[in-house]
Amino acid sequence: MLNVSKNSIQGKLNEQDFRSFAMVKEHKSARVFFRLLLIFFILFGTTLFLPWTQNIRSKGYVTTLRPDQRPQTIHSVIAGRIENWFVQEGDFVEKGDTILFISEIKDEYFDPQLLSRTQDQIKAKELTVNSYMEKVKSLDEQIDALLKTKQLKIQQAENYVKQAELSIQSDSMELEAAIANCNIARERVKRTTELHQDGLKSLTDLESRKLKFQEAQAKKISAENKLLGSKNKLINTKVELSSIDNQYKNKLSKAESEKYAALSKMYDAEAVVTKMQNQYINYSVRTGFYYITAPQDGYITKTIRSGIGETVKDGEELLSIMPARYDLAVAMYINPMDLPLIRKEHSIRFMFDGWPSIIFSGWPNLSYGTFGGKVVAIDNFISENGKYRILVAPDKSDEKWPEGLRVGSGANGMALLKTVPIWYELWRNLNGFPPDYYTSSEKKEK
Repeated sequence: MLNVSKNSIQGKLNEQDFRSFAMVKEHKSARVFFRLLLIFFILFGTTLFLPWTQNIRSKGYVTTLRPDQRPQTIHSVIAGRIENWFVQEGDFVEKGDTILFISEIKDEYFDPQLLSRTQDQIKAKELTVNSYMEKVKSLDEQIDALLKTKQLKIQQAENYVKQAELSIQSDSMELEAAIANCNIARERVKRTTELHQDGLKSLTDLESRKLKFQEAQAKKISAENKLLGSKNKLINTKVELSSIDNQYKNKLSKAESEKYAALSKMYDAEAVVTKMQNQYINYSVRTGFYYITAPQDGYITKTIRSGIGETVKDGEELLSIMPARYDLAVAMYINPMDLPLIRKEHSIRFMFDGWPSIIFSGWPNLSYGTFGGKVVAIDNFISENGKYRILVAPDKSDEKWPEGLRVGSGANGMALLKTVPIWYELWRNLNGFPPDYYTSSEKKEK
């Protein structure tokens, strides 16, 4: 029993009559237990060397790949009053379909003939612009006529100056001739007087010479007077020539001043016309805002404002619409410590809410009910929750995502990283180390 003595009692006693023998006797179950325990430790040690895929798990939600495919709210561009609804929640609308009609609530737009009256005002202002334009044209013609007249007047005055200069030359020559005749007549009187004293000439001849001398003096004085008149005429023509330029300068300045004043008024009228045309376009565009239309094909999900006769402000939300065609994606949030391990085109596995799945995070090939994705975008700034958002699109080479998946539903994602032994993964988690950074050989070659 205890193998203390060499003397055995085996076969000498009936062991069934004593309970103590049954309690201390060696059983086969103990050997079986030790064998099972040994096998368990062998399997456990073997399991520690099995491959394990490191992963980063994070929760996210289903969204759309493009911003214009996400749910949106429709706003009222202008303030108004709801008059009629043409849809209800859940209806499908195509792009351009009328959703509701609103009426005007601002008094400056109450006039039903606002557009026609504004157009009449524009036409009246355009006629004003045309009248100023015609006035500018007439002033231009007047300025051209004044310039031509000025040129002719200057030519005429220059001709008068030339005539006066020629008259001076002629009168000066006549004066020279009169002076010469006067000198000759004086000499003749002197000689005739001497001859008369000598008795060679009669008194009649002397008196005749004196008379001719007086006539010559008179012609000399007349020639001098005529020369002075010609000089005075030349001065007058020069003065007139200089005054012509001043006279037409004043006339031209006045005409140009009127022209620029007309141009200024014309430009003011054109500015008013442009402003009124802009106002007319604004009025016409504003009338198009009375009908709220669908920006794209989609479903009416919720009406934020309802009822008839309810007033809305400009820019206020009216209803929300979900686009009918969209490309699904998942928005996940990654811890800053794990962000350096994520790259574009990185593989992600998802478990969507409402789709049962059996997941082995370290053995993705054995998981069931999960769907694949590829990272398409990573935020460069941190979100309000202290994590970085990544956007994951469906993996086209993997199983297609469920048809009934809706935007906003939850998703549990796993980013697959490096494949390591299980003992290494246990050691890493016990020490709190991050997953290993892994870059495939194909990426290195690229």
